[in-house]
Formats: sequence, C-alpha cells, structure tokens
Amino acid sequence: MKRFRKEILVTLLITLLTVNATSQNNESSVAESETKVNKKKRKAKVRLPDIDLSHWKVTLPVANDEGKPYEIDPPEILDFASIEIAKPYMYIDSTQGAIIFHAMPTDSKTRNTKYSRSELREQMVSGENNVNWTFAQGAYMKGKLAMEESTKGSDGKYHRTIIMQIHGRLTNEQRDLIGADDNNAPPILKIYWDNGKVRVKTKILKNPSATDEELLHEAAWDDDEGFNFDQEVGFRKFTLEVKVSDGKMVVVLNNTEYKVYENIHMRRWGIFENYFKAGNYFQSRDEGSFSKVKYYELEVSH
Repeated sequence: MKRFRKEILVTLLITLLTVNATSQNNESSVAESETKVNKKKRKAKVRLPDIDLSHWKVTLPVANDEGKPYEIDPPEILDFASIEIAKPYMYIDSTQGAIIFHAMPTDSKTRNTKYSRSELREQMVSGENNVNWTFAQGAYMKGKLAMEESTKGSDGKYHRTIIMQIHGRLTNEQRDLIGADDNNAPPILKIYWDNGKVRVKTKILKNPSATDEELLHEAAWDDDEGFNFDQEVGFRKFTLEVKVSDGKMVVVLNNTEYKVYENIHMRRWGIFENYFKAGNYFQSRDEGSFSKVKYYELEVSH
C-alpha cells in the first residue's frame, strides 16, 4: 500500500512538472510571437519612399500671400513632412513607404490652367528653374505608383488626373525672340490615370513645315488623339518609364507595354528645353472632388 501511494505521488509530481513546463513554453512562445508582431509593427512604421527630393520642387493646391500656388524648393522640400502648409497635400504613408500627393479644386491655379495640383517639378540644379534638358541630351524617368483614392463624376467614372509630364520651356533668348512674357512652352507629354487605365497624350505640329521661330509659339502645336494602354491598373501599384532621346520618346507600362513616338513632331520638338513633372495634377473642378496619388519610387537620370 505504501509503495502504491509512493508511486501515485511520483506520478502526480511528474504531471505537475510537465504541465508547468508546457505552460512556460506556451507563455514563451506567445511572448516571442508578440515580440515578432511588435517588431513587424515597428518596422512598418518606419518604411520610407525611395525618392530623393533634392532635385524637385513641389507646387501645392493652396495659394501663397500673393495669390499664386505655394511652392517648396530644395532644400526646404527635404523636410516637407514638418511643413504645416504641405501636410494636407504632400505627406508620407509610412505603412506603405510612399508619398501621397493629394489634390482637389481650389483657387490655387498656375497660369493658363483651371486645375489645381500637388505635383513635383524637376530641377536639374537644386533651386534653379533655368537649367533644363533637350531631347538630344536625353532623359529617363521611372516611377512606381498607385492611385490611392479618387472621386467619381456625374457620369459614374472616376475623375482623372495627370500623374507624369514632360513640360517644354523656352530659353530666355527664345522668349525674347517671340516677345513672350514668360518661359512657358507646351507639355510634350501628359500621362493620365484615366478611370483605372493609363492614357498618354502628346503634341503634334499643325504645320510640319513651320519655321523654327514659328515652332516656339504654342499655337503651332495641337494635341494628338491620345493612346490608352491595354492593361487596367485600377488602384493597384504599377510602374511607368519615360525614355527620351534625339527625336524619340518611349513610354513603358509595367515593363510589358510600350508606346513609341518617333516622328517629325518629336524631331522638331528638339528645339525646346524640357523638365519632368510627377505627382497629382487633378483634372476636375467638381465640388467635393479629389484624388490621392501614391508614389513609392521616383528616379530621374540624364
């Protein structure tokens, strides 16, 4: 009997030790899991976009003291996240590692347009607008982006916005030659997010035989019929590339679809200087409308 009781006590002791060890292992596993989750959360909070802003300025959909669109040049733009006036329109999504460009109809409009924008403008020399590039010199831009959010119009379609551009620019000499009061020239390239698809618009000459001086006038150029890529990007992440060389421009979507422009219009466009733009140039004046464009990556080379 004593032996039997002793065996029972030993069995109970072993059982208690086993349960306690299992409990400690479970607690340890839970603690380790929580630590891993917390580490993941901490890691997600510090994801930053792969975008060097040292050669970009931003135009915001808010007016400055002179009633013109508010702009932030380098080096101030490098600290845009702490600039109060920029926070509603250009801010970091640290969970996705992206910059959000938020635009809506406001009274802050650049010259010759009725639309507002939260958009970057390339500066080859930081803080300087007078140093730009030509097609002969070549240029390349690549962006990884997505439409974050967009309102719909009365037709049931999403409002469209321009997400990339190549804008022309007159040199000071060209400006003075034609008597213009600024250096503005037409954009040779506009890339739209258009109801979930990517649409490309460019310029064509009304008269391909026009003189070089006539080319400098905006009235010499017309819009082409446009081109839609087959893929529907919707609200998913996608990649756009723009490759420019002498007399040629190529637009690439997701490294699978290409649109090539190589014609007299591209060749004669070589008379202009150019600069890249990227962000959210919103194309609606509907009350309450807006869109948010998310850029994960943006790079430029020449």
